[in-house]
This record gives sequence, structure tokens and C-alpha cells, in this order.
Amino acid sequence: MARVKAMPGAGGAAAAEAEHYRPELVTDEEPRYLRRQKPLEIRRKKFGGRNWPLYRRVVGYGVLSVVGISAAWIGVNFLLYSPKMLLLNEEQIELSGNHIVTRETVLQPFLRDRNHSVLRVPLDTRRSELEQLPWVESATVQRVLPNRLRVELTERTPIAFLKIGNELALVDAQGVILDRPEGEDLHFPIVTGISEDLPREQREKRMQIYQEFIKDVDLVRPGSSDRVSEIELANPKDLRAVITGLGRSANAVPGIPDAADAQAVTVHFGGGEFTGKYRMLVENFAQWQANAGRVRSVDLQYARQVVINPDASASSTVARAK
Repeated sequence: MARVKAMPGAGGAAAAEAEHYRPELVTDEEPRYLRRQKPLEIRRKKFGGRNWPLYRRVVGYGVLSVVGISAAWIGVNFLLYSPKMLLLNEEQIELSGNHIVTRETVLQPFLRDRNHSVLRVPLDTRRSELEQLPWVESATVQRVLPNRLRVELTERTPIAFLKIGNELALVDAQGVILDRPEGEDLHFPIVTGISEDLPREQREKRMQIYQEFIKDVDLVRPGSSDRVSEIELANPKDLRAVITGLGRSANAVPGIPDAADAQAVTVHFGGGEFTGKYRMLVENFAQWQANAGRVRSVDLQYARQVVINPDASASSTVARAK
């Protein structure tokens, strides 16, 4: 290859050097990587005029929250600890409905609430404690602001004397056995065949039979229950009653004692249908006594017949029912 003599000068030197390289090797390629551009900084206004309503609402809600929390704290502190809300003495407890249960007995559960706010008194707990008292059937306990309580009792109503051994207690319609209160003049038949060992449900069922019997005999002849002195409920299928005055003559003057009034007769009434059986008894007893003499007991629990046991003989006389 012939050499070309370089021309003098810078331009000539470059042109001469380019002639020594192949054309495809001489390109105008751009660089592969671009230089990093400087990020454009965007400035935002922190408090623009358009945002002022939002800021005012936020500040307003914050102030209201602080005021509300402060007021609530002050109110709770007043209600729970202010002397005006404290239960300080028993005069602040109003009591009504008690006749047998003493006021001291009712106030006993509230001793734990003394010097506490009435709002801290557990009303349901105190009500339950009062209803555990034997003579209390139900109770209500209410707050009377600022610092009083109101207690209302419903006492149990006894409907019979209950003979337990040699002692007489009382029993209500639900079969709850009650102590006899002092100084109370009560007039009831004496019931036997019920004890504390008997389940409450069984006692209540037997007292329902008792009530049915008392109601039925008074329907036949008003005031007949006053002549029932004792009722045996040991066997619910055979109620036995001791009754006086069955032999009273038709000509006897009301209110004047009759010789037959003192005669006590034991009558077996079975387990029901007391109205018809008692009517049969009062309508026929005088005739039965005239035929059999002094009657000790009458058994009405059998269908279409009556068994009469006189005092003078151990044998039984059977009379057909009319």
C-alpha cells in the first residue's frame, strides 16, 4: 500500500488520518447513556387560602372534644364522689309494703353502701338479697336522685297453719314455709303432710289441692271453710279433712252454739271433685248419723258409695249414695 504524505496543518492531518480507516468504522453513534438530569423541585404552599375552612373545622372539633371530655370528667366526679350524692344514713332509704318484715332486716344489706354514691348501689344485687328473706315474695329497689333509695316489698300471704312435729308454722300458696310472727292474730286450718324435706314443687302442688278444696266447700255453703280444723295432705290422692258442725240441726239459730258444733268428723274426700262430695256430705250427714249413731269418720273417695265409721263400733256401715 502506498503511503500518502501528510499535508501540513491540523485539518489536513485529520483528513489524512481518516483516509487510513474503512468507512464502516467511522460512525456518528450517540453515547449509550444519557447524563442524569437534575430533578425539578416543586414548591407547594403550606397554608393556602382554599384550606382555611378545613383548618377551622379541625380546630373547632378539637376544642369541642377537649371541652366535652373535661365536662364529662367533672360530671362523673360529681356524681360518684360529691357529698350531695352520698348515702349517709338510713333515713335516706324509703320503705313501703312491709308488715311482717322489720325495717332493720330490710336495711341490713344496704349497710355496705353507706358513704357511697347512690349511683354505685347495685340495685339488682340488693333486690335479690331482699327476695331471699323468707317473708318477702318480691322486691323493687329504685334510685331517687340525688341521694335517696326507694324500696318496695310484697310480702308472702300465708293461707294455712303447718304442723311440723309439735310446732305450728305457716305456709303460703307456693308451699313456702314461714315462721309465725309474734303478735299476729291469724285464723287458718291446720295442714299436715308437708315438710321442708319435700321438694318445693311438691309442696306447691299440695297447697293447690288445699286451695281447691277450701274454695269448693265455700261454694256449696258459704263459711264452710271456717269449720274445717285440719287437712291432711300426705296423700294427694286422698285429702282428709277434720270438720265440725256437720250434725248441726236445721232449726239451730245462727250465731248460737249447737251441741253438734263440737263434734269433729274426719272425712276422706279423695283427690278431687270436692264440690259434689261436700254437697253430698252436708245433705245426708244428719240421716247417716241417725242410722249409724255418732259418726267418727266418713269415706267419700269411692264411686257411688259412702263408708261410715261410727264411734260406738269398729265395724263399718256402707250407705248407698243418693
